[in-house]
Amino acid sequence: MSVTTVPKSHSDIWWVFLLEGIASIIFGFLLITRPAETLVALVVFLGLYWLFVGVLELVRVFVDDTVPWYWSLIIGVLGILAGIIVLKHPVFSAVVLPTAIVVWLGVLGVVIGIIAIIGAFTGGGFGSFIFGLINLIIGVVLLGAPIPAAVALPIVFGALLLIQGVILIVYAFKARE
Repeated sequence: MSVTTVPKSHSDIWWVFLLEGIASIIFGFLLITRPAETLVALVVFLGLYWLFVGVLELVRVFVDDTVPWYWSLIIGVLGILAGIIVLKHPVFSAVVLPTAIVVWLGVLGVVIGIIAIIGAFTGGGFGSFIFGLINLIIGVVLLGAPIPAAVALPIVFGALLLIQGVILIVYAFKARE
């Protein structure tokens, strides 16, 4: 049985881990019990964030010369446009954004899978082949059914957040000792 030691610095801020754990459990519970409403609320916050960051990037054009001005201008304009679109169409965005994430993950799975399989035949070994095959299968499944995978995404993240929340709460009390 392994014994986890808690760094001394964590014992002073044990309550931060406790609050993070409670927030994870609440948010995970909401994602599992009310996935659509929670996802729409998240998308609204994302839209506000993009809008805010876009405005700050436009301000950066005039006050910060460490980054080329045109990058800040492009990021600012795109951030404002993305924020406005998401805020005007939150329900549509709540469907499109998870689907886009699933498609992106599917493409990554296929690419990583192919590269790992090629690597297996050029000296990577059997483990590389299995890794590549698993990634390739997951990528193809995600690309083959992106909308059902996107529908399951909030529930999967909700379950992960519940697990994370419990672990953080246990760690908080262990750090407090």
